[in-house]
Amino acid sequence: MPESLGEWLAHLEQLHPSTIELGLARVATVKERLQFRPDFPILTVAGTNGKGSTCAMLEAILGAAGYRVGCYTSPHLLRYNERVRVAGYEVDDAALCRAFAAVEAARGDVSLTYFEFGTLAAMWLFVQQQVEVAILEVGLGGRLDAVNVFDADCSVVTSVDIDHTDYLGDDRESIGREKAGIFRATRPAICADHNPPHSLLQHAEGIGAELKLINRDFGAESQEGQWLFWSQAGWRMTLPYPSLRGAYQLDNASACLAALEALKEKLPVTPENIRRGLLEASVPGRFQVLPGKPALILDVAHNPHAARALASNLHQMWCGGRTIAVFAMLSDKDVAGVIAALREEVDLWLIAGIVHARGASAVELQARLSDVGIQAIQAFPDIAAAYHHACQIAGEDDRIAVFGSFHTVAEVMQSARNRKPD
Repeated sequence: MPESLGEWLAHLEQLHPSTIELGLARVATVKERLQFRPDFPILTVAGTNGKGSTCAMLEAILGAAGYRVGCYTSPHLLRYNERVRVAGYEVDDAALCRAFAAVEAARGDVSLTYFEFGTLAAMWLFVQQQVEVAILEVGLGGRLDAVNVFDADCSVVTSVDIDHTDYLGDDRESIGREKAGIFRATRPAICADHNPPHSLLQHAEGIGAELKLINRDFGAESQEGQWLFWSQAGWRMTLPYPSLRGAYQLDNASACLAALEALKEKLPVTPENIRRGLLEASVPGRFQVLPGKPALILDVAHNPHAARALASNLHQMWCGGRTIAVFAMLSDKDVAGVIAALREEVDLWLIAGIVHARGASAVELQARLSDVGIQAIQAFPDIAAAYHHACQIAGEDDRIAVFGSFHTVAEVMQSARNRKPD
C-alpha cells in the first residue's frame, strides 16, 4: 500500500481507465462499505463559474460564527492539500494518507476515479475530525458528480453556462438539468443565475425543492462603499463589499446569504459573522492581484463566461500602460470564445502550450488568435518562459494578466514566488 501522499496520488491516477466517468453507482457502493453517516449539515455548491468563491465565502462566514467547518473544493493549484480544509486549515499529508487508506480498504474490487476517491476520502476525514458543517464543491455538472452521493441540506447553483460539453451537453438547458440534479425534495435550493434555464426550474418544481431565485427571492443592491442584501424571507442587511474582487462576487455573496438564511435554524449566524466572513474570504487564482509593479493578475478563467467576467474586471481596473497576457489553455475548451471575450482588453499575447494530454499547443493558440486578426502574438516553449518574458518587457504602468487554465495560473504562481512587492 502507498505510504507518502505523492505515492497515494500516483496510485489514484492509475486506478481507473478514465479520469472522468460520471455516475454514482460505484461511489455509492464504496460509501456504504465505509459505513459512515454524516450527522452534520451539508451545503453542496455547483455552477459553471463562481463555485470556488461561493464555497470560500460560506467557509469564512461559518468559521467566523465559530463552527468547525469542513470544506472540499477542486481542483488544486499547487498542493492536493488545498482541496480539503478543516477549521480553516488545509489537512496535512498524514491525515490525507489515513483517509486514502480507509477508502482503499473499503473499495475492494470497485474502480474509482481520482475525483471519486478524493471525494470519499474528504468526507471520511470530515466525519473523523467531527466537523459541524461540510461545504462540498461539485467537480463537474452535478447530477452524476461524486459529491452528489451525499444529500445536501441546502444546494446552491451559482451560474449556468457552456463548459464541459463532452459530458454535460452543449446548451444551457442540458447543462442546467445536470446542475439541478444536486437539488433535494423539500430542501432549499438556491440559484444565482440571472437567467436560469427552464430545465432547472422544471426539475426543482418536479421534485418539490424549495427553490429561491436571485432577483425574485433574494438579491443585492450596490451602494456607495457598501451593498444591501435583501430577501423576501426577511433578511435585509447593509454589508461591506467582499474581499474577493469583481462585481459578480455580489451574486455569489447573495447566494451564500440566501443559503445561510435558509439554514438559520440549523446554523445560526450573526450580521457581524457575515461581515467578517465576507472580508476574510480568499480564493487564489480568481482575479487575484499580486502586489508589486507591474501589476500581476491571476485568473483561472477557462470558458467564455469566466473570460467575460475577467474582461469586465480588467476594463474597470485602471491601467496606465499595456495589458500583457500570458495565455495557455486546454484544447477541449472553447479557446475561440475566451479569445473573443478578452481581445479588446489585451495589447500583447504571450502564448505557450500546456504540458498535459489535453493541452493546446502554442501553434494551435497562435492559429486561433490569427484567425480573428490578432497580430501582437509571441510564442514560448512553456508558460514559465512566457511569464519571465512578460516581466522583462513590462513597464511599471503595464499589467500582466495570466489566464486560460488552472495549469496556467499554477505555473505562474510557482514562478512568481520570488516576486517582490512594492
